[in-house]
Amino acid sequence: MKEENLMIKLPKQIVEGNINAAQAKASMPLGNLILLGIFAGIFIAGGAAGSSVAMHAIGNVGVARVIGGCIFPVGLMMIVFIGGELFTGDCMMIMGCIHKKYNVLTMIKVLVIVWLANFVGAVAVAGMVYGSGQLDYTSGLLGAFTIKVALGKVSMSFVSAFLSGIMCNIFVCAAVLMASAAKDIAGKVWAIFFPIMAFVVSGYEHCVANMYYIPAGIFALNNDVYKMAAMEQYGYTTEQLGNLNWGSFFIDSAIPVTLGNIVGGMIFVAVPLYIIHRKNINS
Repeated sequence: MKEENLMIKLPKQIVEGNINAAQAKASMPLGNLILLGIFAGIFIAGGAAGSSVAMHAIGNVGVARVIGGCIFPVGLMMIVFIGGELFTGDCMMIMGCIHKKYNVLTMIKVLVIVWLANFVGAVAVAGMVYGSGQLDYTSGLLGAFTIKVALGKVSMSFVSAFLSGIMCNIFVCAAVLMASAAKDIAGKVWAIFFPIMAFVVSGYEHCVANMYYIPAGIFALNNDVYKMAAMEQYGYTTEQLGNLNWGSFFIDSAIPVTLGNIVGGMIFVAVPLYIIHRKNINS
């Protein structure tokens, strides 16, 4: 059967398509890149916020994560279907760099711009969710849960956050590649759904999702009702809650998780795939 008649694209076609898409990103106007990055931050944050609502009152961790895992993938679906530049998926730009479509500095510039734009979009959603009163759900329990999630993320050791970031982006990049393999919307939906659900259920760390979860927790901590609910529901002390701040976000989460996501996307997915299929790439 000819390649064009297959229901999905072959791995070599996926790699080639990824390289071509990355080349387009490398030459994209700055304004477009920023807007697409903000879009992606908004979409991922929207999926994260929805999953928190679904999970917040469920005591069984496994059940809660499965339900949250069914909601969270909508963020990547919106990016794939509407448009957006997501830092974790863009880590696969290393393929085009190795293939000499652009240089390392160009790749780094794109990744830095997209990371910052993702941050702007995600924090904007965190602020709007807080301001909307959504965290009042279940007598403020959703606000308390938001604090709990954020505090847990900034309390991880550097090594744990780094390794969890690696595992996360193996699944995210697989989802992006699988979506590009599918030739219709239904196929892309299911290709995205299962890998993203798996990483959410497993509890791995995604730097862009954390750009929502942790700022949302910081905002919630400023509300006395949510703060008291967190102390009563989860037994936190004032001292423990004091560890949740912008400094801990960047130092204890953003840095190790971002580095892990880079390693996961580049070293564990993109580079091996390129090595396997480089001789079959036409472009």
